[in-house]
Amino acid sequence: MEHRKLPHGGEEIGVLGIGTGSLHAAPPEEIRAVAETAVANGINFFDLCAGGKSVYEPFGRAIEGRRKELYFQLHFGAVYNAAGEYAWSRDLSEIKETFAREMKALRTDYVDFGFLHCIDDDGDFDDIMRGGIFDYVTGLRRDGVLRHIGFSSHTPSVANRLLDTGVCDIMMFSINPAYDFERGDELGIGTVRERAALFRRCEAEGVGISVMKPFHGGQLLSAKTSPFRCALTKNQCIQYCLDRPAVLTVVPGVRGLGDLKELLSFVGSAREERDYSVIGGFTPEAAVGSCVYCNHCQPCPAGIDIGLVNKYYDLALAGDGMAANHYDKLSVKADACLGCGHCDSRCPFGVAQQAKMHEIAAYFGK
Repeated sequence: MEHRKLPHGGEEIGVLGIGTGSLHAAPPEEIRAVAETAVANGINFFDLCAGGKSVYEPFGRAIEGRRKELYFQLHFGAVYNAAGEYAWSRDLSEIKETFAREMKALRTDYVDFGFLHCIDDDGDFDDIMRGGIFDYVTGLRRDGVLRHIGFSSHTPSVANRLLDTGVCDIMMFSINPAYDFERGDELGIGTVRERAALFRRCEAEGVGISVMKPFHGGQLLSAKTSPFRCALTKNQCIQYCLDRPAVLTVVPGVRGLGDLKELLSFVGSAREERDYSVIGGFTPEAAVGSCVYCNHCQPCPAGIDIGLVNKYYDLALAGDGMAANHYDKLSVKADACLGCGHCDSRCPFGVAQQAKMHEIAAYFGK
């Protein structure tokens, strides 16, 4: 499995992670088997915002003795009622009690990523700032209990406010073609340009992204429910997410071993199975002419990685000081373009790639 490095910390995180939001309905022995099977197949990143507290104990048993090999994120604001069901809270004492229980069940004395949970509007932001939650979480990091602070959100404007605090090393954000192309539900917040700008800001500032909702709640997987009226596969959706700037890992939820085994097929899948260029036929006007790095234009007769060249260019324009250095390390650069037009004829998003290569070569060559 491919691994990507967290810029602020250096942790090597597998591109496919596991979410546990629906795992609580499985029996304890299956929860444990899911964790063990995932680890055995190279998955090392887990989102432990579970739909029920029954997940933590069997998960803790499964990872015992392997804790240092794995990374997981816990959410400050996700709590559990008397019946063990997920609830949402901004009460600091309740958050502290939940965190203590989760640490005990997981048999650990530290957490890799502590997330400010579900910060979706300005009221949520104000609540964590005024209610002591932000100070509590930053204190845990100062004491070494948390290795990194992150947050989960669906809203670009609020995510930018959290990035402005300067304390976050990772962001969990909902990414999928429906949301990014303004065709999603109420959680697909932000315009095409606002969302793209947020991802590029994260890349420029070294903030990694873990992706939630890569399948739009399963709606993208069926022609009947997809806003595009065309079904995508899980592999296509995962690759789409991985091609966004700053994305470290995609974290689909699993209900049990069946879901996990289906997701693991991504690891050995061919490039053709991951090709999501079909969404080019549904591109909104605001996104026409913008490269989404899908590389459907490949193979380039000159050997240019056109998607990666475009990504570095976009990041440089967004202020990423390292983008030019990454571009310089490419073995084949934009100035190798032969002008054959192969890429222009294959781009499903209407990008004039031949002209773009000349533009990019001039930009980085100045």
